Amino acid sequence: MTIDAFPDPTAEFEAQRGRLFGIAYRMLGSAAEAEDAVQDAYLRWHAADRGHIEVPGAWLAKVLTNLCLNRLTSARARREEYVGPWLPEPVRTDAGALGPLETAEQRDAVSMAMLVMLERLSPPERAVVVLRDAFGYSHREIAEVLDWPEANSRQTYRRARQHLVSGRPRFEASAEVRSDLLARFLTAAAEGALEQLESLLADDVVTWTDGGGKVSASTRPVSGREKVARFLLGLVERFSSDMEFGFAEVNGEAALLGWEGGALTTVAVAQFGAEGIAGVRIVRNPEKLKFLEEQCRGLSRNA
Repeated sequence: MTIDAFPDPTAEFEAQRGRLFGIAYRMLGSAAEAEDAVQDAYLRWHAADRGHIEVPGAWLAKVLTNLCLNRLTSARARREEYVGPWLPEPVRTDAGALGPLETAEQRDAVSMAMLVMLERLSPPERAVVVLRDAFGYSHREIAEVLDWPEANSRQTYRRARQHLVSGRPRFEASAEVRSDLLARFLTAAAEGALEQLESLLADDVVTWTDGGGKVSASTRPVSGREKVARFLLGLVERFSSDMEFGFAEVNGEAALLGWEGGALTTVAVAQFGAEGIAGVRIVRNPEKLKFLEEQCRGLSRNA
């Protein structure tokens, strides 16, 4: 194949951009870093001798995955020094930003809970799980991406799944149930109805708040139905007078968005269990809310 096969290299890349962003975000847990990695892949694509590239999608996936592996190594060191719980950057998914999320498995792959669990893995383990589970790569294809023997991919995948198996199993509630629970949750919190709020929470519910040391936020998880209910009521009492609330699908799950002065300042993503809300992950770090805020503004402009 010659370079003439790609008369418009920019258009060829743009056709792959959405999939590349999906890979990078799942690898890094950061929309901003994912965008940077995709841009680096774009620069390499333009600088490459494309006459030797037979399948652009495969070539770009390999380049991007290795860029993400390099970024993950430095990211792990930064996250060890992170102030308080680290949570992924939230991404609005009801407009297809991370690809189709039509099944429980697809939603689970981008959920806050899964992205946090992926932090347990080494960078190569994470790459194998993302390519295999989220994008359906065969072990032969993964081996080509990572320049490994195929047997290494299989072994790494088995080891990675064992690390993840101890995570809380996901309970799949319908979209209607999720939205209804979240609306009742907000109503109870706004009214200060402690008992009503507790009734919506699982016994072993946990809440995590990511402020990154930049805004006021709890630096430790809060667990247990009564403690979590009181903690959440305290947050609402503190911020609700200046905050406007809305709902959106974030990382495949129902989420509550809090706006102050036209800026997105809080995102709370609920994780559902058989007994009710099993987890609440709250992101308040302003650096982590920029991408989602721009998504919301873009969707409003296009409405």
